[in-house]
Amino acid sequence: MISAAIIALATFLLGSYIIPKGSVTRLNFENKYYKPRKQTSARNIQLEVDSGVIAYIDNYQDYNKTGNRFSLDKFVDKKLVSHLTARRIVYDTTAVNKWAIYDYMIRELDGLKETIKKGERLDSIIDMEPSDFLIQRNQQEMMTSPQLGKYISKQKRRGFANIKDFEIEYHKRIAMSFASFILTIIGVSLSSRKTKGGMGLYLGIGLGLSFSYILFQTITSTFAVNGNVPPIIAVWIPNFLYTGIAFYLYRKAPK
Repeated sequence: MISAAIIALATFLLGSYIIPKGSVTRLNFENKYYKPRKQTSARNIQLEVDSGVIAYIDNYQDYNKTGNRFSLDKFVDKKLVSHLTARRIVYDTTAVNKWAIYDYMIRELDGLKETIKKGERLDSIIDMEPSDFLIQRNQQEMMTSPQLGKYISKQKRRGFANIKDFEIEYHKRIAMSFASFILTIIGVSLSSRKTKGGMGLYLGIGLGLSFSYILFQTITSTFAVNGNVPPIIAVWIPNFLYTGIAFYLYRKAPK
């Protein structure tokens, strides 16, 4: 039990902190030279950048950090109090969340009173950046678990729907740690059995169970991506099944 717990803890630390940091260089190389799938543009971007503040960009191009047909609406008690529109918006890479808004018009609404302000350029801090809506292939594999948790919470709050891959990765890391504990118990239970033919049979059974677990988890993960199964349920289904197998083999193992 102690050995299984140590292995589970080591698996969690490796999967949550060490491996993601090591994946950054590999995945950046693959995305640049081997499988260039980095998203360089986006359309119909809508997100909540602050409480009651909704930003919209018709289309965004990453090569010049420019979004066209931008709007920013502010609501108070579900009533529109400010409506900004602009021809384009440009991200300032020298600062965090800094945007330059060009050819803008601001309508301030106060009951029946309306104030209009126009200008050529307005520098503003808006809580969004291109990485919020430009998703890199396998980006979730480069994040540590705390980073994944913050990213998922942030995107859910903003109304993004395309975060299932990130949720699956987050829950899978925890599930795999528990799986290493389960599979260790199964391995120990099988290795304690002694037969005249040697350990070959039970070694084969152990390897078969390990491979079947990996296959089963791959299949159930697709339920979350392509179906309506919540990611946390999908990645934990194999653990529920193999916990029963581990319990049975442990009870039957020679004491």
